[in-house]
Amino acid sequence: MRALRLVPIALAAGVALLAGCASTAPEEAAPEGGAWSYTSGDGKTYTADEVPTRIIAHAYAAKVLMEFGIVPVGIYADGDIESDVGLQGADFEGVEVIGEEWGKIDVEKAAALAPDLIVGDWWPAEDAYSGLEGGVEESSKKIGELAPVVGAAQGDSIVELIEGYAELAESLGADTSVIEAQRADFDAALEEFKTAVAAKPDLTALAISPYEDTYAVAVPEYAPELLDLQSWGLDVIDPTTPDPEFPYWESLSFENADTYQPDVLLFDDRSYPANEETLAAQPIAKDIAAHAAGAYTTWPAYWLHTYPDYAEQLRDLTKFVNGADENLTD
Repeated sequence: MRALRLVPIALAAGVALLAGCASTAPEEAAPEGGAWSYTSGDGKTYTADEVPTRIIAHAYAAKVLMEFGIVPVGIYADGDIESDVGLQGADFEGVEVIGEEWGKIDVEKAAALAPDLIVGDWWPAEDAYSGLEGGVEESSKKIGELAPVVGAAQGDSIVELIEGYAELAESLGADTSVIEAQRADFDAALEEFKTAVAAKPDLTALAISPYEDTYAVAVPEYAPELLDLQSWGLDVIDPTTPDPEFPYWESLSFENADTYQPDVLLFDDRSYPANEETLAAQPIAKDIAAHAAGAYTTWPAYWLHTYPDYAEQLRDLTKFVNGADENLTD
C-alpha cells in the first residue's frame, strides 16, 4: 500500500535502440546530434541514439512531465484517474489510459502505442519502478520489456524527486524554466511552514492509514514527504516495528492503536475521509487523544511530484500547525 514482458516484432527495432543501454557511469551531456542520456533513480545511466518521443508513464510521473510540455502517449494509474487526489488538475484528454488499478496494466494496449521509453518512480525499498513492484500481476510486468524504464527515486526528499523529473524533462528536450517560478513560490510556502513548526517545537505527529482491521502507521524513512517534514522541524514519529516484508508501514491491530500518542494525526489523503471513519468506528478511538480532540488532518501520501502541489500542501499544513496544541499529550 503506498497503496507491472512479449515484444511485438513491429517494435523490435525501436526497442533495440534502447535495450541494454544502461550503465552506472556518471551521466554526460547529450551530444548535439540527438543522442540521449539520463541518470535514473536506480543509479544507472540510460542512453539512446535518439531522444525518446513516445513515452508511457505512470500517471503521477506523467503529471510532472506535462508541466514541461511533454505529453505521454499513454499512462497507467493506481486507481481511477478522475478521483485520484494526486491527479487533480491534470488533463489527460487524448492520452491512452492503459490501467486504472494498482498492479494491472494492459500490456497489449501499451505495445500498440510503440513506446520508446517507460517512466515511473523508482522505489528503493522494493528495488523496482512503478508498475514493476512485487505484487503486480506478472502479465502486467511485461510492460518493462517494451522499452527501458526510468524515473526519479522516491528516496530522501520530494524536492529531489521533483528536480529529478526536471532533469529527465530537460534530457528529453523540454524547456524547464517554468520550474524557477514554481520553486520560488514553493520556497515561500516552505518558509511559512518552518516558521509555524519552529513556534511549536514540542508538537508531535503520527502519519496513519487505518483500513479494515488494521491501524497502519507510516514509516517516514520510506515516505520522502514525511522525511521532508522531519527535516523542516516537524516531529513525525518513527514507529518502532516496521513490517519486515513491506517496511512502508507498521501494521497494528486496532486493539493496539493507542500505542503511539501524538499531538496530531495525519491521515493518508488517498483514502480520506473513509480511513478516518474507519478509525472513528473503533471503540479505541476515544483513547487516542489526538483523534478524541479532533486534532487531525491529512498528509499527501506518496503522490507529490510538482512544486505547485507541494506548495499548496505545505500551506494547508501550516494553517493546521498554527492551530494545533503542542501540549495535547503532555
